Amino acid sequence: MTGAEFNAFCRALPATTHVVQWGGSDVWKVGGKVFAIGGAHDGALWVTFKVSGIAYEVLKDQPGLRPAPYLASRGLTWIQHFAKPGLRDAALRDHIRQSHWLIAQGLPKKKQKELGLEAAPQP
Repeated sequence: MTGAEFNAFCRALPATTHVVQWGGSDVWKVGGKVFAIGGAHDGALWVTFKVSGIAYEVLKDQPGLRPAPYLASRGLTWIQHFAKPGLRDAALRDHIRQSHWLIAQGLPKKKQKELGLEAAPQP
């Protein structure tokens, strides 16, 4: 996945916003809360996303993946895809979609309704 493909995929998810921050990273939010961060490092796309507790345990030691710096050190279940082999594009898109859903489900019900997310099924 390229940076442009990452941004296009995140942009297509419901009720997302985009900012560039933290040293030029593409930061994607839903309801003002971060669900994915992407950036180029040494010519490769690094992507950080939230996962469930079970997914975190499965993914954290896979080659090309690691607990997300800063976020995971604070007890949060975030993974960073940073090198090959990492995740295939389809699996990475699935995890980004799931991250969006997890963050959206954590929003207050009123905010979910305002954004049209109150009936969003789990991906």
